[in-house]
This record gives sequence, C-alpha cells and structure tokens, in this order.
Amino acid sequence: MGLTPVPDGHVAAIVTSLEMKARPLPKPVPASSLKLVRWHTADAAKYRTLFARVGAPWLWFSRIILDDEALIAIIGAPQVDVYAVTDPSGIEVGILELDFREAGQAEIAFFGLVPELSGKGFGRWLMAETLARAWRKDVTRVWVHTCTLDAPGALGFYRAQGFIPYQRQIEIFADPRLTDALSRESAPQVPML
Repeated sequence: MGLTPVPDGHVAAIVTSLEMKARPLPKPVPASSLKLVRWHTADAAKYRTLFARVGAPWLWFSRIILDDEALIAIIGAPQVDVYAVTDPSGIEVGILELDFREAGQAEIAFFGLVPELSGKGFGRWLMAETLARAWRKDVTRVWVHTCTLDAPGALGFYRAQGFIPYQRQIEIFADPRLTDALSRESAPQVPML
C-alpha cells in the first residue's frame, strides 16, 4: 500500500462514475415547493453565476474556467438541456444539466442545490425530475459521476436512487482557489497547500 503525493497548489479527488441501465419503475415524484425552469437560451454569464453558487462549496470550477465560446458550445448544444431550480419566489437555488450528445445515453453532467437546502428532501425531488427527463425513448443508459470533494452523502444518495458504480479514477488538478477561478473562501473543508 502506498501513497501518491499531490503537488503543492493542487487538489486530488477520487471520482466515482455510476450508471443506470434500465428505466426505473415509475413512482410518485416527491412533493416540492421548488420547480425546474428550462433555459432555452445559452447565457454564459448567467450559467457561471448559478454554477458557482451551487458548486463553489464543492470546488466545482470546470465551467467557470472555460471561455464564453467553449461554454456556449456545450450548454447551447441542441442535445444539452440546462435547467435552473427555483424556489417559490423565483430565486435560482439549483442546477441540472443533462447531456444527450452521446447516442443512447444521458449524462447527468451537473446536478446540485445550494448547501442551505441539503438534508431537506429536495435532492430526491430533483432526482425524480431528472430521471423523468433523462429516460427518453432512445436512452438506454443514464450515468453520473461524483467525487470525494462533493457533499459527503452524494455517493450514497446516487446509489440509493438506483445508480450502480462502475468506475473509479483519481483526478489531480490545480486548486481553483489559488488560480482565482474560485474565491479563497470556497470549500473551507478542503485545505489549501
């Protein structure tokens, strides 16, 4: 057993990919005061704002560092559906991005709510809504990935929803707080070295 050093200024995460290869049996969608609002027009600045609001506590940065052209090429693709989760007053409190660019597959590219909503049952509602949209007639596989930097219950949550782990990888990347992609106050649970 050995340890792999992580260079100073970098962060490491274990990424687990999970999949669902059969449409789950129908069940009622949990009641929620939240709703999903589809973004039909790709707006890089608006997307980055919501992405950071939801993901900065978990060091989500991949979409923040893309230039506008690269980001719009993804979120503006006809096979990519982007939704904001809104509360009853219309405030955006979560994000869902479904990627159908690979034939027969739906990737849950981003799925999350602001930390203040954690543990209140909204994740189950959002997953029920996600799966209802992901399982289109031509889809034979829905998949998602999570990592050790995400909320501590994320992996267990996906498994409880019926996803089966199939791959584990290690990702090492420059700490986005040190590159100014995220504020230095983001993810205080992850030490900066």
